[in-house]
Amino acid sequence: MAVAAGQPTPKAEAGNPLVEGLERLPVAPTTLVIFGATGDLARRKLLPALYNLAHDGALPERFYLVGVSRKEKAHEDYRAECAEAIRRFSRRKPDEEVLKALLENVRYIPGTFDEESVYAELGKTLDEFEQEAGEPLNRAFYLATAPHFFPVIVEELGRSKLAHHAHAEVRVIIEKPFGTTLEEARELNRRVLAIFDETQVFRIDHYLGKETVQNMMAFRFANGMFEPFWNRNYIDSVQITAAEDIGIESRADYYDKAGALRDLIQNHMLQLLCHVAMEPPVSFTAEEVRNEKVKVLKSVPEPTPVEIPQIAVRAQYGPGHAGGEDVPGYLEEEGVPPDSTTETYAALRLEVDNWRWAGVPFYLRTGKRLARKVTEIAVTLKPVPHLAFSQEGSLGVQPNQLVLTLQPNEGVSLRLGAKIPGTRMIIRPVNMEFLYGTAFLSQSPEAYERLITDAMRGDATLFTRNDEVEAQWRICDPIVRTWAGTPGPLPKYPAGSQGPKEAELILREGDHWRAI
Repeated sequence: MAVAAGQPTPKAEAGNPLVEGLERLPVAPTTLVIFGATGDLARRKLLPALYNLAHDGALPERFYLVGVSRKEKAHEDYRAECAEAIRRFSRRKPDEEVLKALLENVRYIPGTFDEESVYAELGKTLDEFEQEAGEPLNRAFYLATAPHFFPVIVEELGRSKLAHHAHAEVRVIIEKPFGTTLEEARELNRRVLAIFDETQVFRIDHYLGKETVQNMMAFRFANGMFEPFWNRNYIDSVQITAAEDIGIESRADYYDKAGALRDLIQNHMLQLLCHVAMEPPVSFTAEEVRNEKVKVLKSVPEPTPVEIPQIAVRAQYGPGHAGGEDVPGYLEEEGVPPDSTTETYAALRLEVDNWRWAGVPFYLRTGKRLARKVTEIAVTLKPVPHLAFSQEGSLGVQPNQLVLTLQPNEGVSLRLGAKIPGTRMIIRPVNMEFLYGTAFLSQSPEAYERLITDAMRGDATLFTRNDEVEAQWRICDPIVRTWAGTPGPLPKYPAGSQGPKEAELILREGDHWRAI
């Protein structure tokens, strides 16, 4: 029995596919297999995303789900765990009928990821679903596991003849991190592409599923008022911030091996830089969009060991006050070695050496235990060339600034100079704001909802290509190596603060960090 995928749209059923506002791009009948099906990612993100897709009628009419993980359990027990995770983490309260329909035919396969019998049982289950459906089913393998299992699972899928299907599409969805160095990324690409074609591989960067990131292209390329000034002649600097107010929580084992640079800058933040800096693609197809992003990454000079102290800063949070309570420093967190030199804060100054952006600094910063949670892109224009206004009593004429906020509240604001009411010409900055929630009177879908749908459809626009991953590592790898060879201790910043004072050292004269 196939899963009922949510509520149908009556007008669409009546044969009108051009209903205003309707977004129901076709998804072929599919079986989704989640490796790591009992882990945090599956419970907190993937299962709630699948429920919301089912609720919105965005899953295919014939959709089947298989979970693969090490723990022994019956199908019924796994379904109950799925239901509990969806009730707890879904962005909307589940409709019990939709939930029941989604989970009624879910299968669970226990075993380790290098166990041949797991893949034999998986192949048998996939065949059974096809017999029940009466037609071939596309297959999507989602690798929601620790990174060292990625090549293991891919190669086992190849050995068991599950990487290709004579009558349907087969895709593999791989989570980050995609390697921890340039050499590792190249080796992982080599092993994955020995089994799958590049067109079958979907490397997830969940930031690219956020509405504001996608809207970057709409703002730039669908509005004549932005693109004419989107270059070095008018833009003074770009700041990309991904700040968190929480610490590492229970992730010490992962985080102390990764650090802020690998965790966010190498993937998410360089992708945001690409969306700001890319040229208009010839068409909005996956290959054309990704071609333009690769051009941006190749235009960023590879940092040299001599340059790195001037363009890159790292630090660790120390004890401080956050969320209304005293909190420990990073070195006091459970599971962190007392002599760790892993950075919880990283900031870079990069340049894009091409015709459009030469000379414009791109500042990237990310950190744990900062003043608040915010992810934003701030584009600051050059100041006006002449001020004829009296400044006495005013707040000052500040450069125009376009700020795209990705979280916590997705939206866009534009800072302008306006006259204060009264008899004198006194100027102060004001903001024009657009928020998704108020403009569209609806919740934005979670990033994973969009990305899972696109992967099942075979649309790779929001996924990173093999040469993108390697180009990102080309920029970060020299910094990783230099920091690894530099002894600690690292500079400290108090938990709940704006970050380390050392971050000021990489700024161009006259620039300053936006308040977090």
